[in-house]
Amino acid sequence: MEIQSVFDSSFGTYGKVITGYDFGPLVSVLNEKTEKPADRVIYVPGDEALESLPAAQFLSSNIYGGMPVQTGYCNGNNRLLNCLEYHRGCEINIAADDIILLLASLQKVSDGKLDTREVEAFKVPAGTAVLLYETTLHYAPCTAAGGGFRVAIVLPKGTNTDKPDIKEATGEDRLLWARNKWLIAHPDSAEAKQGAFIGLTGKNIEV
Repeated sequence: MEIQSVFDSSFGTYGKVITGYDFGPLVSVLNEKTEKPADRVIYVPGDEALESLPAAQFLSSNIYGGMPVQTGYCNGNNRLLNCLEYHRGCEINIAADDIILLLASLQKVSDGKLDTREVEAFKVPAGTAVLLYETTLHYAPCTAAGGGFRVAIVLPKGTNTDKPDIKEATGEDRLLWARNKWLIAHPDSAEAKQGAFIGLTGKNIEV
């Protein structure tokens, strides 16, 4: 699979690089205060140490236009696509290490199904902040080099917390996996075995 750069024009379909702000202090706290497992991926929706930083306020006020957000992290080691998800609202990834994002367009989904041949790979260099549009399918980052990764994850407040208790009324309701999190799983993934909607066809991409 070709690995493109988030600085390539092709990334414009999925998001943009955030410039004009120094995320160095946030990356330092991420490296100093958060765990990075060698054999799995962990995700924390909101982290007090990160949310107390000026960067968190800047993201809320300047990038989200004053909307409440949460700043957490996704750390560890990962090589597989496994699933794709989307949210109502953009997601920001701030990479402390080089990572690879596997992305696709929500517009390519039909009746909850997507062929993994539609997925593209983009490298995010350490220290880079990227904004993923609401229509960008994504999931856990992939390891770009030995040693794994730490990535700060910024989302609208409450995202990825407990799934609301709803009565299914639309076809999309089948995909709802957590609050503001619609998930499409590959049949080989752990999420599929846990009951997630299986909609990814083709190869479970490995980076």
